[in-house]
Amino acid sequence: MKYNIVGEPLPVVICDVEPGETICTESGSMSWMSPNMKMETTGGGIGKALGRMFAGENLFMNKYTAQGGFGQIAFAASFPGSIRPMQITPDKPMIVQKRSFLAGQEGVEVSVHFQKKFGAGLFGGEGFIMQKLSGNGVAFIEIDGHCVEYNLEAGQSIIVDTGYLAAMDATCNMDITKVAGVKNALFGGEGLFNTVITGPGKVILQSMPIYAVAKAISPYMVTSK
Repeated sequence: MKYNIVGEPLPVVICDVEPGETICTESGSMSWMSPNMKMETTGGGIGKALGRMFAGENLFMNKYTAQGGFGQIAFAASFPGSIRPMQITPDKPMIVQKRSFLAGQEGVEVSVHFQKKFGAGLFGGEGFIMQKLSGNGVAFIEIDGHCVEYNLEAGQSIIVDTGYLAAMDATCNMDITKVAGVKNALFGGEGLFNTVITGPGKVILQSMPIYAVAKAISPYMVTSK
């Protein structure tokens, strides 16, 4: 498979698929394709389907296979931002925010990932549930806004405001820290807790979480009776 990501901040990934090759995506994510791409809807078993549902995806996934020659298929982002290709290998799974999986090669598996620590799950911005991308192949994830990448050494940490974590290597650890000082917590505008990511591993942050956009435009929303 070859691919080309174009059009930021309203990106689309266009995949040129080899004969017989299969691309998997959440149902309803396909934007356009060549006529020889055959679609098959599958749940992959009740366990996998429920896992995807808890991770913010649909119960069913669509598989698109190029038949009789090379094919082409495109997947557009659902929100202004970035589409990021991730190389997934058996020894390097990725943990990503809910609903961020867009599409991937057939060898990539999407499953649910539960935060091990109660505090991180309750106050860390993504709740207890995130997505885990494992297996082998290229996966495309959606980033809200622009993405910034850090490579953390073992024991090195970065503090992230709630919701700005887009993805991290499974080797990273996620925890929470309380904002110091009563005035800081109550009037600083940053909430009571921040997320702490500790390496080793890669961390991908996003500049425009959907919740932040909703918060910014909410004062301008007029409700008509």
